[in-house]
Amino acid sequence: MDNVVITIARQYGSGGRTVGEMLAKKLNIHYYDKELMKLASEDSGISEALFANADEKVKSTRLFHIAKSAYNGELIPPESDDFTSTDNLFNYQAKIIRQLAGEESCVIMGRCADYVLKEYDNVLSVFIHAPKAFCMEQAAKKHNMNEKELERFIQKTDRHRAEYYKYHTGREWTDARNYDLCLDSSKLGFDRCVEEIIAYMKVRFPQ
Repeated sequence: MDNVVITIARQYGSGGRTVGEMLAKKLNIHYYDKELMKLASEDSGISEALFANADEKVKSTRLFHIAKSAYNGELIPPESDDFTSTDNLFNYQAKIIRQLAGEESCVIMGRCADYVLKEYDNVLSVFIHAPKAFCMEQAAKKHNMNEKELERFIQKTDRHRAEYYKYHTGREWTDARNYDLCLDSSKLGFDRCVEEIIAYMKVRFPQ
């Protein structure tokens, strides 16, 4: 197998992004997060701002409480009124994710990449989680909020991620069956999480 893709989903405050960045650096491979929006914009011709706005829309609409059929790889053509719809913006990001999986080894953060790539044999999907106290402690390093504000912020962020995931995949975001590996970063620490992912890779992809 020429390339391996690691997808990482994470609870807010668990340090999943830090783990992803450390993993990509250690393996000397690309790390993709918000850059996916730029690549999808270039591919589709749709303004990158619309992709960013769609991300924000997740945080301010009830749209994602509505069930829809899961992503199936289809793109909406430019002549359609729905070309710049939230669904099609996701479709283009998914298209980029699939292209990357076929071209290079990389780490991809969020964006339902584990589901988008579920049929790919070269993908290792990871979910990083941690207890509330640990997530609060980590989030407090980045946000100047009191305890109640911080707790509400974390709950809201994770709720949005769960709704976004359910809307586009039909699955539950925190269901361990969706992932190859689930790691508690509070027990392992970030360095050990990286080590465990690499150890799993060596077993899963011995070549």
